[in-house]
Amino acid sequence: MKYLVVILMCLAVVACSTKESNLVITGKVEGLKKGKLYLQKIEDTLLVNIDSVIVDGDANFEFEALVKSPQIHYLYLDKLDNSEFDDRIRFFAEEGEMTINTTLKNFEEAKIEGSENQVKLEYFNAMIKRFNKENLALVKEDFEAQKANDQDKLLELEKRFDHNLKRRYLYTVNYALNQKDFEVAPYLMVSEVFDANIKYLDTVYNNLAPKVKKSFYGEELKSLIKERKTLE
Repeated sequence: MKYLVVILMCLAVVACSTKESNLVITGKVEGLKKGKLYLQKIEDTLLVNIDSVIVDGDANFEFEALVKSPQIHYLYLDKLDNSEFDDRIRFFAEEGEMTINTTLKNFEEAKIEGSENQVKLEYFNAMIKRFNKENLALVKEDFEAQKANDQDKLLELEKRFDHNLKRRYLYTVNYALNQKDFEVAPYLMVSEVFDANIKYLDTVYNNLAPKVKKSFYGEELKSLIKERKTLE
């Protein structure tokens, strides 16, 4: 019986050491002395932990994971300081080797390398900031117009809000069409413009490369289109 227990323990160790993975993420959180890092992703609408690393003096970290299809993951930092405002980095994970280097002070301003989809996503995010900036300016004008009870100005601002939203949607759709060979294309459609006109969703999906249609987000977009058509 004792020998059986020993054999089972050995098998358990071997199983753990040969965990199936195709993605290695290494990096450093400059300035972090103590805390816990979690690798996370969304499964069935829930944010789940895939792996974790305890940081105690050494700010370097490493994760291994199995990525069946390029998908958004998160690097979450629990600083163990009883703060409500812990940090989370969103990134596009895909098979291979990736690096994420950041700092404790500006955790979300990370330098991420090793993912083509991440490069495409970062470019998109940079452009979207322009639309967000314009929207914030409109919000400020709207606040002033409401204080002054300027109805003509409020009507004008409503039209400008609508115009800015339409520009953002069209930019997203066009960007997705130009990235038809990358999984970021269906991801943007299901995350940024899921309520867009069904013809835009259809157009992007029909233009996706075959491998992208079969990807996680390709299937998500397909399901979304089917659901929208059923409702309409």
